[in-house]
Amino acid sequence: MRTVKATAAAVTAALAAGAAGIVVGRIASDAGLKAPAGRRLPGEPRLTVHSTAAGRIALTRDLAALRPGTYGLAGDASHAVVGPVLATEPHSADTVVRRLERVTHGTLKPGDKVWLTPTTHVGDPKSALGLDHTDIDIPGELGSLPAWFVPGARDTWVIAVHGLGATREHALNIMEFLHRHRFPVLTPTHRGDTGAPRPPDGLNHFGETEWRDLDAAMRYAVDNGARQLVLHGWSTGATMALRAAARSGLRNHVKGLVLDSPVLSWERTLRALATARHTPGVLLPLAVRAAQGRTGLYANQENRTEHRTEDVGPDRPPPPTLIFHGPDDPLAPWDLSRRLAATHPDRITLHTVRQAPHAAMWNADPSAYEETLRRFLTPLM
Repeated sequence: MRTVKATAAAVTAALAAGAAGIVVGRIASDAGLKAPAGRRLPGEPRLTVHSTAAGRIALTRDLAALRPGTYGLAGDASHAVVGPVLATEPHSADTVVRRLERVTHGTLKPGDKVWLTPTTHVGDPKSALGLDHTDIDIPGELGSLPAWFVPGARDTWVIAVHGLGATREHALNIMEFLHRHRFPVLTPTHRGDTGAPRPPDGLNHFGETEWRDLDAAMRYAVDNGARQLVLHGWSTGATMALRAAARSGLRNHVKGLVLDSPVLSWERTLRALATARHTPGVLLPLAVRAAQGRTGLYANQENRTEHRTEDVGPDRPPPPTLIFHGPDDPLAPWDLSRRLAATHPDRITLHTVRQAPHAAMWNADPSAYEETLRRFLTPLM
């Protein structure tokens, strides 16, 4: 009898532990599967505003606050743009002074909690940049997808797709550059965005299902005069671009890919997001398994794609591709971009950007980014 009771107790404990593991795994996997658009990604530190003056802002001294380049500065009810660190400006030992380019909306006052974001514009192409555009609705498989279209003289269209934690406002960073070079620009939303259809399971799929919304945008472009397409994606938007260039029925129209901080292993990115939320290392495998069970994503994707994505390989060359990425991206491993570039060095160019977080390669040095992009696009015009 004692043996039976002991066995029953052990089974009950095991079942309880298993149930608890499932719950913990689901909670940890939410870091990636439910990353809200337009909000601070896990791991991006909150900074305190210490003071502001004409063209100056003092922030908490932190590695993030010392990043070179131009960034949005977001708060719960404000948005501004900050430029380079002003090292010669007087400051205390625990602060950093940066150039304050502009306050887009709201106000900044001492004590406010803010964070750096790659998004430097708020609004639409007209309100943010003064560019005439059309608000359109793209028919997608789940419903209508709102999009912006900025016309241009060329018949090569650029479709710009945002990724994790961002909105289509992220594409405004390069909109003026593309318009100056006369490219028509289509900036679509995808499932899960504000105003777009909700995914059936309510979860992000790291581009593995969202790419079909990019496919719908490609069809809209071709149906409305585009003869060639360049797909420019950030983060999971870059994953979407890779998938669409390989799987879309319109892939022959894709003449170039621009991949900024591409997510080439959803498992490693999910682990990084969960770690940034202080998930203990021993629980990370539970988060990955929970994500796989909830979304149907392939397990061990990184092992299957150690030197390529599943859509690019020695016998499956991509269109001409430019990758912007660097070793300081905490969410999407740079080593996978290097391996991908090595598969087709004649077709894939890796432009390394240092001291830039995820999806902020433009922000680190806008001029260098745009010049590299110009040289890549020139033969595709």
